[in-house]
Amino acid sequence: MKFSLWPGNDRAPGDLLQEVRLADATGWHGVWLADHYMPNTGDTTPARGDTYECWALLPALAAVTERIRVGTLVSPTSVHHPALLAKRAATIDRLCGGRMVLGLGAGWQVNEHHAYGIELEPPGKRVSRFEEAIQIVRSLLSQETTTFHGAYYDITDAPADPKPVQSPLPLLVGTRGPRMRRITVRYADEWNTWGTPEQAAAARAAVIEACHEAGRDPATIRTSINALVGLGASALPPGRAAIHGSAQQLADQLGQYADLGFDEFIMPDWNLGSDKSERADMLARIKSEVFDRL
Repeated sequence: MKFSLWPGNDRAPGDLLQEVRLADATGWHGVWLADHYMPNTGDTTPARGDTYECWALLPALAAVTERIRVGTLVSPTSVHHPALLAKRAATIDRLCGGRMVLGLGAGWQVNEHHAYGIELEPPGKRVSRFEEAIQIVRSLLSQETTTFHGAYYDITDAPADPKPVQSPLPLLVGTRGPRMRRITVRYADEWNTWGTPEQAAAARAAVIEACHEAGRDPATIRTSINALVGLGASALPPGRAAIHGSAQQLADQLGQYADLGFDEFIMPDWNLGSDKSERADMLARIKSEVFDRL
């Protein structure tokens, strides 16, 4: 199982790039960024707080690294047009020499849609829009031209050149719902979710079942899991899946993910310190005391 880092979008770009360079140099597998415009409040209430824009940061991450994968967790098709997503992803893949992963989702954060006047459709329509969008993105990244006439998008003889370095450029979908799972196993290369080992077992089993129903070999879809990590007495904010304990206890829990068949564990760093020095120290400890042992 590979280990990847998920820095917050709230820190100064210079601090973020320093952390990402270090991750590249010390053997992390990938670096992921969320695609949101403000902190989440759970309702329509807008929230102040630095939130740097994901797609403006990604080219910088690609340019200052040499080996790690870079990607989005995840870009909502409620916000981004599929042609724009495809062009951005192909460009960044060229910039970094074939290390881009395009993470996609249907969209969910209410306050950013409400504040900026971006329609957040009812769940059924939102997923239908996503299903059209991922097909268009896949085609634009791989075919000479794309024509697609659907309920939400109308694409006619559209080129998208240059193509990415990777063929195919990986598409990842972050989801838990049954209909989104079915779409994922039809059109995506990777699937991602949040969860403790107990929660992850049921979620991955559902994806495997969806693969069988769709006639797809489950071994052909990569799976990744996210959880906050608390080493020793590290604080863990409420509301997110988390693993915690001593280095050995964390290693045991990570081993459970590996035994379930997950290919990648993605660790947010949001709880690991109040400043860059404290965060860097904790990242180094977790890397050396836990991840490197596995």
